[in-house]
Amino acid sequence: MVDIHSHILPGLDDGAETLEEAVAMLRLAAESGTTDIVASPHANFEYTFQPELIEQKIAELTAAVDASIRIHRACDFHLSYDNIQDALAHPGRYTINHKNYLLVEFSDLLIPHSSGDVFGSLQAAGMVPIITHPERNGLLRQRLDKLEAWAESGCLLQVTALSFLGRFGKHAKAFADLLLERNLVHIVASDAHDTQHRPPVLREAYEYVRRKRGPARAEALFAANPRATLTGDPLPPVEEEAPAPARKWYRLWK
Repeated sequence: MVDIHSHILPGLDDGAETLEEAVAMLRLAAESGTTDIVASPHANFEYTFQPELIEQKIAELTAAVDASIRIHRACDFHLSYDNIQDALAHPGRYTINHKNYLLVEFSDLLIPHSSGDVFGSLQAAGMVPIITHPERNGLLRQRLDKLEAWAESGCLLQVTALSFLGRFGKHAKAFADLLLERNLVHIVASDAHDTQHRPPVLREAYEYVRRKRGPARAEALFAANPRATLTGDPLPPVEEEAPAPARKWYRLWK
């Protein structure tokens, strides 16, 4: 599995605090079946985006875990004016592995009316916005029509794995299930911050999606689609399983 959203780099934001905690997070991820993980520290008003320091931290972590899991780079991009202008001028600066997929985090307090126009500008510059954890944002839960329109325009939606398991409350779980039912989930990731409350584990959520939507959909959301973001390739098509044929009523008695 491939986890494209995590806060594993120590001391850069509200995620891992020490190198030891970061290593412990990565070991949990690997044990859960994750082969690749994207370090995506916040890029917002509170935390300054520092590409050089991110590269340094990734190198330290890679050495510490002895290549048991591959670490990639990105950021949790906030739609501030300065961020947007800098991303438009330098499209590969904030994206996953400097390719074309951009993790975008909305504020819990405001969804700008201009968001669709901003997405259009980012796409025109070659970027594909990935809207992170919409199921955990109370404002976005009230804007299913917007999410549908943005997805139709080429944006992707990433749901947090633990939302499917109820760890972020019943409203987040219900909305995650609704998005899954409507084929509006493109990627599932951990958004890990620590080893206890928000760990980088995907296996249980993978099994949940597999039971709900089948193995092909689970493979797409946890492996094939997120892997495409690492290389900058288009998402591969999903081969849905054919539904089982309905049983004739008279066969129930045989």
